[in-house]
Amino acid sequence: MKYINEFRDPQIAKQLAMAITQAATPSRQYRLMEFCGGHTHTIHRYGLPSLLPDNVEMIHGPGCPVCVLPIARIDQAIALANMPGVILCSYGDMLRVPGSHQQSLLQAKARGASVRMIYAVDEALLLAQQHPDQEVIFFAIGFETTTPPTAHCLQRARDLNLHNFSVFCNHVLTPVAMACLLDHQTNATEMAQLDGFVGPAHVSIVTGSKAYEDVCHRYQKPIVIAGFEPLDILQSILMLVEQVNAQRCEVEIQYTRAVTREGSLLAQDLMDDVFELRETFEWRGLGFIPLSALQIKAKYTDFDAEKKFVLPESVGVEHRQCDCGSILRGLKKPLDCKLFATVCTPQNPLGACMVSSEGACAAVYAYGRMS
Repeated sequence: MKYINEFRDPQIAKQLAMAITQAATPSRQYRLMEFCGGHTHTIHRYGLPSLLPDNVEMIHGPGCPVCVLPIARIDQAIALANMPGVILCSYGDMLRVPGSHQQSLLQAKARGASVRMIYAVDEALLLAQQHPDQEVIFFAIGFETTTPPTAHCLQRARDLNLHNFSVFCNHVLTPVAMACLLDHQTNATEMAQLDGFVGPAHVSIVTGSKAYEDVCHRYQKPIVIAGFEPLDILQSILMLVEQVNAQRCEVEIQYTRAVTREGSLLAQDLMDDVFELRETFEWRGLGFIPLSALQIKAKYTDFDAEKKFVLPESVGVEHRQCDCGSILRGLKKPLDCKLFATVCTPQNPLGACMVSSEGACAAVYAYGRMS
């Protein structure tokens, strides 16, 4: 398969691994965070840690949108789904994430709530057209990758005068989360100490590499935006090691076949038309981060579920022994959690990191338990 097998060539992987070993100074430690959960899955699926020297450590980051959504917002989504005359729609992984007291949207559905799994927000818009007597709410989550489609559907709903459609908006921003991690590095008990980032791929197609330049220069941490194939990640690790050695701090693009500095101007214009910054937003594991998420602008208020419905106050109740928060901050690895692969499995997830296809615990459970 052209453009797939080329990025999985074992001989090139060996050459890159050797180049990393030769470049890594034996007397120092390189602590690199792969921000994106998709990268975490590639790293474990292809056994990349076994190819790296002992002093190059890969650390899981908070780049799983399902994982970072706080329990309080899940509780509110369940409350919306339980309202009479409401159809709540969201992506599949989100339906299985436990809220307070281990209740999920799927369990709400089993008790009679109208909850639908969809693959694209357009399906929720179509449901609203097919069921004019019911309120259709899209439970929107994700980083900048999934934000433009939500924005487009809000524009379509306004154009169609489809006032039985609304969005429960939970879109969050990648660069702000990176800054939060680095802001807290001074306290080793709160955040992992990091030397650089493997930057997200799909997000960067939308935002462009320029979105990370402020974080890179302000905190003096190199960032290399990587593709999702194993050779992409190995090359990105080599680029980071070389930057650290040279004491350079730049945003570099390894994923040049898809990412530019400017990103998608069309997608950015869509987001600017529909969304604005929230004053603050809670992230699982990171707490409340100012200006880290988006809310729907006033001109789309009629389609904002947070304005149309009264949402209950919720503080969210985490499982007492779940280490998702520490894993998302890079302080622990999935194997450090006493629940991992015992009572917490993909079939019976007790924490969000075991649910999502981008979750660190799900990645290690599937590929990395023996590594």
